[in-house]
Amino acid sequence: MAEKSSSNQQKGTGPDTRGTLRRILQSIRPYRFLVVLSLLLSVASVLLTLYIPILTGDAVDLIIDRGLVDFAGLLRIIRNILICILLTAVFQWLMNHINNKITYHIVQDLRTRAFCHLQKLPLSFIDSHPSGDLISRVITDIEQFSDGLLMGFTQLFSGVVTIVGTILFMLSIHPLITLVVVVLSPMSFFIAGFISRKTFLMFQKQSETRGDLTALTDEMLGNLKTVIAFDHQEEAQEEFRKINEELAGYSLKATFFSSLTNPTTRFMYAAIYAGVTIAGCFTVIHGGLSVGQLSSFLSYTNQYTKPFNEITGVITEFQNSLASAGRVFTLLDQEALPDDETGNVLTNVKGQVDLEHVFFSYTPEKKLIEDFSLQVRPGQRIAIVGPTGCGKTTLINLLMRFYDTDSGTIRVDGQDIRGVSRSSLRANYGMVLQETWLKSATIRENITYGCPDATEEEMIRAAKEAHAHSFIMRMPQGYDTVIGEDGGSLSQGQKQLLCIARVMLRLPPMLILDEATSSIDTMTEIRIQKAFSRMMTGRTSFIVAHRLSTIREADVILVMRDGHILEQGDHETLLKKGGFYAELYNSQFAPV
Repeated sequence: MAEKSSSNQQKGTGPDTRGTLRRILQSIRPYRFLVVLSLLLSVASVLLTLYIPILTGDAVDLIIDRGLVDFAGLLRIIRNILICILLTAVFQWLMNHINNKITYHIVQDLRTRAFCHLQKLPLSFIDSHPSGDLISRVITDIEQFSDGLLMGFTQLFSGVVTIVGTILFMLSIHPLITLVVVVLSPMSFFIAGFISRKTFLMFQKQSETRGDLTALTDEMLGNLKTVIAFDHQEEAQEEFRKINEELAGYSLKATFFSSLTNPTTRFMYAAIYAGVTIAGCFTVIHGGLSVGQLSSFLSYTNQYTKPFNEITGVITEFQNSLASAGRVFTLLDQEALPDDETGNVLTNVKGQVDLEHVFFSYTPEKKLIEDFSLQVRPGQRIAIVGPTGCGKTTLINLLMRFYDTDSGTIRVDGQDIRGVSRSSLRANYGMVLQETWLKSATIRENITYGCPDATEEEMIRAAKEAHAHSFIMRMPQGYDTVIGEDGGSLSQGQKQLLCIARVMLRLPPMLILDEATSSIDTMTEIRIQKAFSRMMTGRTSFIVAHRLSTIREADVILVMRDGHILEQGDHETLLKKGGFYAELYNSQFAPV
């Protein structure tokens, strides 16, 4: 949960409403042809809908008195009404289909951009943000944005066209009464605008808190065994309850403010309708309107006010959509790693690695690696040992360019790795970490993850060398057995064997083994060490180990503490020296 504070510091840094709207319009631009077509269909369906009250009014005027009814004229009008209804239904169906297509394509594009952008962000950003919050932005926030955008397309266009159309039709019937309607209606806009400003803040806080809740849930479920083992369930539930209550509070406030919009505007429109009815009746009495025209005018008044109610609902939903879109755009605005695919490509790598005066720290106030220099010849085995936090894993991160040095140079075969494309650099490394990772797929797909074109024989040979073949063949479908996320029900040792097999299949010129056998039993470890020995022959290898028995055969052992090399040499030399390495070694093997 230490990451959470870092996440909270990011809040409030999202784009403003105008900036978010501008970004949304930019997202819509590739589909402008469909937007124009949707707008034309909306205009056509609204005009047909608004033409129906004219026909209805004409029909009323054909019913003069009992026995004085123009049935031929009525049948003609009814036929025209049915045609209008049928055409309106077709146009509205087409419009809704196009709106759905626009919305879901925009959401698809945005979600794809967000996911691809995550792949390009520096690990420093990923490490400092809870994964649950990032997942919430890519999944939940974009889904909320989708709902608001769809409402905007389906109701906002039609609503605006309906308002303009009804005003024109009402002007054609009676301009003075129309003026009364137009003058009174803006009052509802002032009310809706005041409420929407209050609503936006609550929806923004709701989205942020939802991200915190997703992050906590992801963290607790991902480490449930540890939570249960330390009897931390009540504390986890209490923390979940606090964030959940906070989310409920913001949600209730957002709903409260947003729910005020519709009833207040409905009250205004009901008052307008009543005023129009009274004024219309007096006008009919004085001969200014026919009964049919008054009927049409009242119908238009009702249709004029109805879009306002729908638009206020859209505005409420759009506030939520804007808040969610703002969080997504904030993620997209994070500075990605520079595109270095135009950099040099490492070919025919021999494995010469040089570090010259390297300085690095994760945070400026806490120094870690200072003035670190090292020369590694091709094919050497370099073991890195030292107490926790001395910089072993950090050194691996720098070699792989997961992080770049603050200063100093790292070269591979004489080339500065900052001038080499990251993909080219990493293609020449094989890495087995203490923390295993397997995707939800078949065992075959996991082993061939870094070498998808490998043959069946090559895959099986790698599995045998990793001593994984025997347990794989005991699985229900052998290599075609589907395992769950992060290895599913496999033991930690079995997962690590599959990760080792994955590297053995690829066999690049340089290897990084970071506690690669930490979860394997002693007998299997001995066999794996023999396989590693064969695999490392002729390959530059960096071995991070806490169990010093695994690094006796290393060519050079680097003893690190506080980001510096205290000692270096082979196993026998360092033992004879009687320094820090000897102290570490004896602490593991000295008799009790």
